[in-house]
Amino acid sequence: MLQRPASLYDNTLSTFTFLDGIPPLLMRLILAPVMIMAGYSKLNLGNEALPWLERLLADPNVVAWFGNSDWGLGLPFADVLAFAAGWTEFLGGWLLLVGLFTRLVAIPLMITMVVAITMVHWDYGWFAITPTDTQTSPARVLNWVGIEQAQESLDNSAAASVRLDAIKAIVAENGRPSYLYDRGNIVILNNGIEFASIYFVMLLSLFFVGGGRFVSIDYYLSPRRRAV
Repeated sequence: MLQRPASLYDNTLSTFTFLDGIPPLLMRLILAPVMIMAGYSKLNLGNEALPWLERLLADPNVVAWFGNSDWGLGLPFADVLAFAAGWTEFLGGWLLLVGLFTRLVAIPLMITMVVAITMVHWDYGWFAITPTDTQTSPARVLNWVGIEQAQESLDNSAAASVRLDAIKAIVAENGRPSYLYDRGNIVILNNGIEFASIYFVMLLSLFFVGGGRFVSIDYYLSPRRRAV
């Protein structure tokens, strides 16, 4: 059979198909360092004073935070859960980095994000860092469509702006503003669910699309690719 010559559409489609591996790669490169360090900080790996076996366990301070119901998460089996969370994030981050078992590892990492959202950040609202300009706050869009909680967010932003101005005035009068602001301006930490939610969405995307074709071991192990 005669084959028709490739059209401009075919070539364009082929190019886009080839480049569809870029978004998964970028998401993996963003997520991997975050997950690796989140897990590393929960474990004793950096404590060189401990024997190797103990360095593999969860940090006692993290275990206490997982288990304490007064100022922590109040979870049962805190030592087991802290150990599991630490190694899930630490190993999961490295697997994301090289694109190995991407879809599989995204599942437990999504679970850790759900726990972070519901048990750590939920009570603080959406924003990780409080917007202090009510004119440019994303909450204004929600306020336009009549969502009542959006006005509460805008009111909080206005109050935070007053506090931030007070902090800046104190620094200007008593501190060294040129030194303190040399690496960036000061902000008010809101500690909301924003970052954890974004990470969850990125992991969910990787669960559906996989690690992509670039710098991904999964791609080279794919039976479909080998068949092609």
